[in-house]
Amino acid sequence: MHRQIVKIDEEKCDGCGSCVPACAEGALEIVDGKARLVSEVYCDGLGACLGECPQGAITVEEREAEEFDLEAAERHIAEREQKLAEPDAFVGCPGAASRLLDRGEARSEAASQDTVQMPSQLGNWPVQLHLVPVHAPYFDGSTVLIAADCTAFAFGDFHRRFLAGTTLLVGCPKLDDADLYRRKLAQIFIQNDVGEVEVVYMEVPCCHGLVRLVQRAIEDSKKKIPLTLTKIGVKGNILETSAAPTEKNKGAS
Repeated sequence: MHRQIVKIDEEKCDGCGSCVPACAEGALEIVDGKARLVSEVYCDGLGACLGECPQGAITVEEREAEEFDLEAAERHIAEREQKLAEPDAFVGCPGAASRLLDRGEARSEAASQDTVQMPSQLGNWPVQLHLVPVHAPYFDGSTVLIAADCTAFAFGDFHRRFLAGTTLLVGCPKLDDADLYRRKLAQIFIQNDVGEVEVVYMEVPCCHGLVRLVQRAIEDSKKKIPLTLTKIGVKGNILETSAAPTEKNKGAS
């Protein structure tokens, strides 16, 4: 039949995955680093995913396509949810699969290899903000540590001081798409029960953009999430740590 259906421009698509949760019928998945229409029968052609693509890679075209099948789409969603509920299950790029990491295992392995080696405190994967899923089990009730790329290299005790017991997200506010990060973080805050947020950033002026985009993301989420800011000096020292003012306090000042 001739009908409307989504079209994905693979040249524009960067595989961020923002469109996937926006499709209630499960017609879109990330395959080999790109968004794909997994079946024409799952796409209703209404384009709910259009506004979720930061690259403008998704449009709706009218062409010959299989008829939309609501029952098939519902079965597909149920099967995918069942599959994702299984341990280590993931649909998409293997490098972006959500994982909870065993810190105790990391300590044991480090001890067996070298008694001087400091064990990793990393508790989740992926960590790059561009790759991290919007919804993941390690977000609920956690302290989300949002760190500028350079901080772990500048601050020598990063793992012990910041990573222990936190969920890590990293990004660069100057070289990456800050607006994409703001929108993605807002969705993370909306879709998960985040306990608190700490932003670790460098003293250089451009790095303060990370603070601003996180503050805006929290405001966009309409949630009251405690926010702590920690500034790292280029010499590797902590310059200051402070609780970010709430909107109420801002108004009173």
